[in-house]
Amino acid sequence: MTKKRKVVSRNEWLNARKRLLVKEKAFTRRRDALSRARRALPWVRIDKEYVFDGPDGKESLADLFAGRSQLVVYHFMFGPDWKVGCKSCSFWADNFNGIVAHLSQRDVTMVAVSRAPLKKLQAFAKRLGWSFKWLSSLDNDFNFDFGVSFTPEQQAKGRVFYNFETTSFPWGTEAPGISVFCKDKDGTVFHTYSCYARGLDMMNTAYHYLDLVPKGRDEAGLPATMAWVRLRDEYGA
Repeated sequence: MTKKRKVVSRNEWLNARKRLLVKEKAFTRRRDALSRARRALPWVRIDKEYVFDGPDGKESLADLFAGRSQLVVYHFMFGPDWKVGCKSCSFWADNFNGIVAHLSQRDVTMVAVSRAPLKKLQAFAKRLGWSFKWLSSLDNDFNFDFGVSFTPEQQAKGRVFYNFETTSFPWGTEAPGISVFCKDKDGTVFHTYSCYARGLDMMNTAYHYLDLVPKGRDEAGLPATMAWVRLRDEYGA
């Protein structure tokens, strides 16, 4: 570790820890208030038809709810001509398998969507042992409409609309994100929430465990914050 740590008695540590606990509790209360504000956002009715290619055949956006009223879509970066999926999105996706069943018990269906053809998605999922539902949006405008894919024309201009603002995006045609939808009993689908970039941070369990340890994420000085990340089966021993 580059920074020298102060070593104290157990009682001194306990007093310092309790002072930090006050700040942690205040943060938790602010986070709860933010979550309430997020859930109170107005909704947008989805009138456009999106048809996806998935393991169960062709499915509309409404079909993806699978009998539930709420849907979470992870926008997984995997372009049509890519050989493998994004290593950073894979870092997030390694958290998905175990939570899908729990979300289902709370009236939530979770899926991933990418523009790569279904066969590529299935082969990559098999390689990494993923069982969550993953669909291709290759034949529709879903990724473009929800701001996670960019046309060559958009890239040529050097500015794209991402994370709710017009910005430079030098990393390619695909970007990560999460979008949330709700479906009424009459089948009407609404878009309720989306987040991008650092807005995805709290969905990565591994990162939050790293935040607990003395070195933290230890990403300072890297050419990019996630330069260290590899596909799970590429780290070696």
